[in-house]
Amino acid sequence: MATPSKTPPGADPKQLERTGTVREIGSQAVWSLSSCKPGFGVDQLRDDNLETYWQSDGSQPHLVNIQFRRRTTVKMLCIYADYKSDESYTPSKISVRVGNNFHNLQEIRLQCVDILINKNLTCRPCVCVRQRTNEPISTFMIQIAVLANHQNGRDTHMRQIKVYTPVEESSIGKFPRCTTVDFMMYRTIR
Repeated sequence: MATPSKTPPGADPKQLERTGTVREIGSQAVWSLSSCKPGFGVDQLRDDNLETYWQSDGSQPHLVNIQFRRRTTVKMLCIYADYKSDESYTPSKISVRVGNNFHNLQEIRLQCVDILINKNLTCRPCVCVRQRTNEPISTFMIQIAVLANHQNGRDTHMRQIKVYTPVEESSIGKFPRCTTVDFMMYRTIR
C-alpha cells in the first residue's frame, strides 16, 4: 500500500516556514464548515494529506470558518485544490472575510497567485495584508467563502487550508535564525 502523499515540494509554501519567517497556526483555531458529506469534513481539511479533502453538501456559498481565541496576526492563507482530480468540484471564485465574529465580517482584497494556472495540484497562497499599510491582518475570525466552482459545479472540494502568521524578531536582540534541522526541532516549546 502506498504512503499518502504530502504537500508536493514544487508547491510547498512551508519553504518560508523552514526559513523561520512564518509559522502555521491553524491548529490554534476552531474550524467549522457550512456543510460536509459524512467523512469529508474538517479532519480531512486539516490532516496534511493531499489525497483527502473537504466536500461540501448543499447550496453555495460554501463556508469555512476559522476562529481564534484571541486576536491573531495572519500573513498568508494557502488553499490547496486539485483540478485534475476534482474538475467541477474545484473552486473558481473565493471570497475571504475577516472580523471579530460572524456579525462584522468584511471582505478583504488579497494578493493571490492565480489558482490552477496549469490545472495541476496547486496551492493558492494568498497574502493577507491591509490595503493602505501593507501590514499583515490582525483578526479573531477568518471566513473563506466558495462563491463558484469550475464548470458550474454545485459542491466543492478543498484539499487543505493552511494559515500562517509572521515570526516576530526577538525583543532581546537580533540573533541569527537557526534554520538547520537540528535547531528547528527545538524552536517551539509545546
